[in-house]
Amino acid sequence: MYRLITMQNPNPFPKINLSPACCITNLFTFVRKSTNSMSIKSVTTDEQQRIARYAKAMGHPVRMYVLELLSSQSCCYSGDLSEDLPIAKSTLSQHLKELKDAGLIQGEIESPRIKYCLNKESWKEAQILFKNFLGI
Repeated sequence: MYRLITMQNPNPFPKINLSPACCITNLFTFVRKSTNSMSIKSVTTDEQQRIARYAKAMGHPVRMYVLELLSSQSCCYSGDLSEDLPIAKSTLSQHLKELKDAGLIQGEIESPRIKYCLNKESWKEAQILFKNFLGI
């Protein structure tokens, strides 16, 4: 919420209520929100959480391009990818990080470049999870 700063109201910040009743209400709200997020985790299975992580990592066209490229060849250097893609190197680096964090690719530092390859175990697991999920 934004407040207009004028001569009649020079302070744009509202006063904070620090009464004990207000603090207890905020504490209960925090506990309720924390409990709700914990119950979501207890409802989902480990398989659902893994497939969601893979789906999130694969949720961008550039990442899908990288996965498709790496599946058709053994490995690729990040410099080669930056020449192929019309995006900034820092953006490419973030996409590669997301794929690496999900375990779909792995990187080896060969100074001054990084060589990326598919993580074949995780890639195979992702394929099986998606096939089971889609009933294929």
